[in-house]
Amino acid sequence: MISQASIETAIKKYIDPYLQKDLVTSKVVKNIQIEGNTVTVNLVFGYPTKGYNIKLINQLQTIIGEIDGVNTININIDNKILTHAAQKGVEPVKGIKNIIAVASGKGGVGKSTTAVNLALALLKDGARVGILDADIYGPSQPRMLGTNSKPESKDGNSLEPVISHGLQSMSIGYLIEENTPMIWRGPMVTQALEQLLKDTKWDKLDYLIVDLPPGTGDTQLTLAQKIPVSGAIIVTTPQDIALLDARKGLKMFEKVNIPVIGIIENMSIHICGKCGNEEHIFGKGGGVRMAQEQNVDFLGSLPLDIKIRAETDSGRPSVVAEPEGRISQMYCEIARRTVAKLSMQAKDYSTKFPTIKVVND
Repeated sequence: MISQASIETAIKKYIDPYLQKDLVTSKVVKNIQIEGNTVTVNLVFGYPTKGYNIKLINQLQTIIGEIDGVNTININIDNKILTHAAQKGVEPVKGIKNIIAVASGKGGVGKSTTAVNLALALLKDGARVGILDADIYGPSQPRMLGTNSKPESKDGNSLEPVISHGLQSMSIGYLIEENTPMIWRGPMVTQALEQLLKDTKWDKLDYLIVDLPPGTGDTQLTLAQKIPVSGAIIVTTPQDIALLDARKGLKMFEKVNIPVIGIIENMSIHICGKCGNEEHIFGKGGGVRMAQEQNVDFLGSLPLDIKIRAETDSGRPSVVAEPEGRISQMYCEIARRTVAKLSMQAKDYSTKFPTIKVVND
């Protein structure tokens, strides 16, 4: 006879490439039903898996199908994205479950391009996603998203997020002319960042990606002190100078008790469009070494490709411009790996408990 134990043993052979654990141990398997020679397995993932479901179902059906007596296999997949713990003492933002900061130690490493493509990749995988352009001095997301729409205010007090490619977004770039410089001191910048985040009516986001300015200045400090961040991603190139600054960014997040989900190495390799020659223009393996040294996960590497630059400049980032292309798939893999890692972090149950007030009469 077919037993639940035999089904679980079979499922344990499959290691989820993003959780890096089997589905039984990681508690993704919620229910197994056996009716005669028909097996039904219900799975619930803590991260979005839309682009991965067909491959997963096929592999599980093959593994379970090796059990004697099994004829029909049904795999049901659901996704339940929960709120994960952020810094203590920071209040949650209405309409947002998880905030993920994308940071770099220095400029010019492709952080904003990476941030917008990761956000679009998560959207493609079935999550509700927004992006906040936190670079007040040099906002780039309006250009990358191909829109300069002015945010609406239906109640006169808050702003509606600007929607582009299905992605909710907010940026100071929507509120000023593109060529207008922001000549503001630090306190004005931090206040603007808070307002952009908290005065925007985000609509039931699973993830808000925050595209931070480079460095470890006022904006990053505001983020750490006043904004609940579930995790941070560090974007770097393999170049030694970039890695030096990236380490500073990583250490900053550690000091303010924001977990670093992992490191992305951008511009890792250049493939000549004419001859196919591969060159490590900025060095080789720097991101991997940094991840090993700092004991954090290496989330993946991205190539130096003219398509990424051209598509982002045109307002149609790679994940939108070529959704089935090789580069788009790279972004999707890294995005999935990121939120799978986040799904294993501690949950935030504070909103589940009632607020108790003691009043002395």
